[in-house]
Amino acid sequence: MERSALPPNWEVRTSKSRGIDYYFNRVTGESVWEPPSAEKEVEMRASHILAKHIQSRNPMSWKKVPIERTPEEAKEKVRDIRQQIIGKPVGDETEEELEARMPAKEKLARFAKLAAEESDCSSARHNGDLGFFGRGKMQKAFEQAVLSLKVGQISGPVKSDSGYHIILRTK
Repeated sequence: MERSALPPNWEVRTSKSRGIDYYFNRVTGESVWEPPSAEKEVEMRASHILAKHIQSRNPMSWKKVPIERTPEEAKEKVRDIRQQIIGKPVGDETEEELEARMPAKEKLARFAKLAAEESDCSSARHNGDLGFFGRGKMQKAFEQAVLSLKVGQISGPVKSDSGYHIILRTK
């Protein structure tokens, strides 16, 4: 993106640790990896449960427990947690149908409880809630997964540099 095409108060800077450009707002102090848009920003809100693994960007948990699981084990862990939240389909029923029938309050309560107990992210202290965020604030795979969900829907396993997530879109 050309510097002249940036919205007011935004500038391009280069990350010292990564050596790549990012975008910085001189007024708010906000920094993002994706070019900011002059259009109204899409705000979303989500909760997540993260299972880190030995190849994660930062393979340490807020629980101070060393991460020793493989990527495959992390993916399986979030699959199992999702099933604990929505249950196991019976007969020809799909997971999507099962989830759609589940009362929203019950789904949120189960998700929050398991996020607090199982997530390797410090957001576990807030039952997995990440608060409101806009485009470019989260890792691209995570953001794309949130945008693909309807409010109240839980994703399947989502792979990011941090590990594997299941995500509940709340706004």
